[in-house]
Amino acid sequence: MTKVKKLSLKEVVGQGYKKYWNFKGRYRVVKGSRASKKSKTTALNFIYRIMKYENSNLLVVRKTYRTLKDSCFTELKWAVNRLGVEHLWKFTESPLEMVYVPTGQRIYFRGLDDPLKVTSITVSIGCLCWLWIEEAYEISKESDFDMLQESIRGQVPNGLFKQMTITFNPWSERHWLKRRFFDVVDGDILAITTNYLCNEWLDESDRKMFSDMKKNNPDRYEVAGLGNWGVVGHVVFRNYRVADLSQNMMRFDNIRLGMDFGWNDPTAVIKIHLDKNAKKIYVIDEIYRQELKDSELLKMAKEFCGNNYVTCDCAEPKIINLLASNNVRAVPCVKGADSIMRGIRYLQDFEIIIDNKCKNFIDEISMYRFDEDKFGNLLERPVDENNHLLDALRYAVESEMLRAEVRATNRI
Repeated sequence: MTKVKKLSLKEVVGQGYKKYWNFKGRYRVVKGSRASKKSKTTALNFIYRIMKYENSNLLVVRKTYRTLKDSCFTELKWAVNRLGVEHLWKFTESPLEMVYVPTGQRIYFRGLDDPLKVTSITVSIGCLCWLWIEEAYEISKESDFDMLQESIRGQVPNGLFKQMTITFNPWSERHWLKRRFFDVVDGDILAITTNYLCNEWLDESDRKMFSDMKKNNPDRYEVAGLGNWGVVGHVVFRNYRVADLSQNMMRFDNIRLGMDFGWNDPTAVIKIHLDKNAKKIYVIDEIYRQELKDSELLKMAKEFCGNNYVTCDCAEPKIINLLASNNVRAVPCVKGADSIMRGIRYLQDFEIIIDNKCKNFIDEISMYRFDEDKFGNLLERPVDENNHLLDALRYAVESEMLRAEVRATNRI
């Protein structure tokens, strides 16, 4: 006769997540600070659920597949061991997969960098009823999230329920996650904020770190400590503000334009007024459109750019030639070594005033952040996403930046 080992979930999991643990609505969303145990609690919950609910299967997603092994896969293996059921589970790393041996139920792992593999999963036992999106702030396009929902579809057996679990560290309040889940009242959504104060497993040195942060860096504490919305420590640009520029358009004469080409990504065009003496850049208009045919792109460029020069991404010479041969004053950018960071440093010396109708640019600049390595250390490069209008802005000021660099060199 097999011995049954009884566990106290309260002792194994801890407190602070009771409603989250038991919620069965369509969307279960938690943003939390570091050390809020949101990922570990979620991992424990899913191992417990799969063993409890026969015929259930789980899909775990992050933006890039390579990040899953050292994050969610490791967390779920930890949860198996924490619950003392490692003898009931099988783990494979190529591909990443976990199998509950007694029934054959599975946990699948996919990255958004291969979307076809996300939407084409077919399970051999039961149904795919649960989805866990970890570090969901990495998904900058709400349309990518909508695509993910397609993997959780169809009827489920009695006793099961379909659910998407979304976990992330807090980020800009302009991120679509806030509007979609935290700014609404919907009985099918549980959206909560957690922080280190509900983590009883922290030791004194951990708590002292947050105590020192609260005293020495209260802005960072709001985000990293309490889990509130913000981008403290990672944000690229702080030197901007939003204003109504409609009454000032007539005095904007030093017009510069930049264009970044796209298809699935948007074609992004920005129109600015550059005031070199006052060190101000006025962002006065934008274009942000996907899947533009050549004829549509040409028509848009003629109307938007007029007789002004537009500096374009040099990676698309055929499109630039098309524009230039049809009376659009399109010229390629230069780029060169370290062009992104050179452009960022140049722009950081200006005050950037953005017309309030430029919603896409406001979204981009407010969420533009520096990348980090696997240990959480900041790198001197921005995350390469949601930056199409920002790239266009760098192209728009590039000629003046290059002239400034020449002047600085001549003075040395």
